[in-house]
Amino acid sequence: MRTWISILFSGTFLVVLSCKSDKTSGVQEIRSEGPNSQLIRNPVSADMPMDTNALARIFFEESEYDFGEVREGDIVEHEFVFKNVGKVPLSILNARSSCGCTVPDWPKDPIPPGGTGKIKARFNTEGKTNEQKKLIYITANTYPNETVVVLKGRVKPKQ
Repeated sequence: MRTWISILFSGTFLVVLSCKSDKTSGVQEIRSEGPNSQLIRNPVSADMPMDTNALARIFFEESEYDFGEVREGDIVEHEFVFKNVGKVPLSILNARSSCGCTVPDWPKDPIPPGGTGKIKARFNTEGKTNEQKKLIYITANTYPNETVVVLKGRVKPKQ
């Protein structure tokens, strides 16, 4: 009987100790969204300035394209040309738009430092009239890990 009480007491003591949170370590998890978040937010170095030299850098010749005025039902296409001005290869992981009517296409292979590429945007104006502004979000191994380009213009209704 004494052995069981001793085992029960020891087990309870170990559970209490293992559940105790240590708030003196100063390390806490930093939650952030995006597939490159581990490149950008590291709990170990969160209080120190980030060395962005280890990341690619994307530079767009134009980050906003005004397609002017088109008729409803027209397809607007534009290529956003960019350059990797970083010191490491640029990997675009995803490109998505703010609307299902706009479809982006991006290079799947890494772009070397100094290399160029294109994000092709295709906007179907069917059912879209008046002023339009479509955002395209590019997720890459850059800082910040998301870059936005804009396709905008005016769509005249069918007559």
